[in-house]
Amino acid sequence: MKKYVKFALVVPALAGLFLLASVPNFSTKANSENFWYMTEDEITIDKTTHDFETIYENEGKVSTTFVLTNNTQKPVIITDVRADCGCTSPEWTKEPIAPGKTGNVVATYDAKNKKGAFNKGVTISTNGNPRTFRVFIKGTVELAPPTESK
Repeated sequence: MKKYVKFALVVPALAGLFLLASVPNFSTKANSENFWYMTEDEITIDKTTHDFETIYENEGKVSTTFVLTNNTQKPVIITDVRADCGCTSPEWTKEPIAPGKTGNVVATYDAKNKKGAFNKGVTISTNGNPRTFRVFIKGTVELAPPTESK
């Protein structure tokens, strides 16, 4: 009888250990190309804020590029990019971004007639995960420095 009790306790415990050992670790990021069973798409962006610091009104337009990397196993599309105001104009990669490749969003700020500090947002929408990114451009617009007379 004692043999059967031990057998009834040990066999299920060993089976449980084997099952736990065979479950994949979904949080592991190392060597992700081997983790074909990962269920979520992952898109990353190189920065969320760009600080132009001090720019001068007579410079007109200034631009910065935000780089999105497709770390998934399928193409990703930037479906839309919207700026908070008319003083910021976005341009972006229109073709699908292949797995392992990058796409760009260029945010251009028009400093003309806009003295003072600014902090403007841009919303980037994709068909992947995350579906949206919120990025910012900021800085201070000053009058042009006086030119030296000769």
